[in-house]
Amino acid sequence: MHSAAYLDAAAIAVDLLADPAVADRWAEPSALAEFSVGGLAGHLGRQVHMMVELLDAPKTEQRPRDLMAHYGASAWLGKDVDTPANVAIRAQSDEFAAAGHAGVVETLRADLVAIRGTLPAVPGDTSVLLPWTGWALSLDDLLLTRMMEITVHCDDLAVSVELPTPDFPPPVLRPVLGLLTDLAVARHGQVAIVRALSRRERAPETISAL
Repeated sequence: MHSAAYLDAAAIAVDLLADPAVADRWAEPSALAEFSVGGLAGHLGRQVHMMVELLDAPKTEQRPRDLMAHYGASAWLGKDVDTPANVAIRAQSDEFAAAGHAGVVETLRADLVAIRGTLPAVPGDTSVLLPWTGWALSLDDLLLTRMMEITVHCDDLAVSVELPTPDFPPPVLRPVLGLLTDLAVARHGQVAIVRALSRRERAPETISAL
């Protein structure tokens, strides 16, 4: 079960989002292409806010899709920033960020309280429908996808506002690194990943998972 780890990751994200440095640079460009700091903060915040919506949604009878099949069918992964899926992601992020820094932080703090009250009681194998894909993931796999998003985008946001990137506890970091490794292998092949991790003289130029 990733419930406790997800809650830890979400709390770290909200603490970072609440930092005054984020408010000070809200309208400035971020380290992530085509995102303002506010838009990036909105995208990071949605990794918490969407869980309230998904946990409140009616239960689905759909069987959960395999996690790697989920990413393999993704409309955004590895695509140009101007593809429709990525444009839509930025629009959703900007919409959430439209409340401003204080409004976003207030919403997310309330979301954390709500999720802490509901998430621990939901079994990890519960099927959760993702409205933006039309298919379902198990709750545990869904939480892992959100932990990965939180981990990656906390770094993006921290770099954008010149704050230290927060560390995540092992129950968050280990499964996130496992997922990123699986995605990197799918994208670059096993040999490239083994060489990048073990042989500097034969390491490829990049093994980026995303």
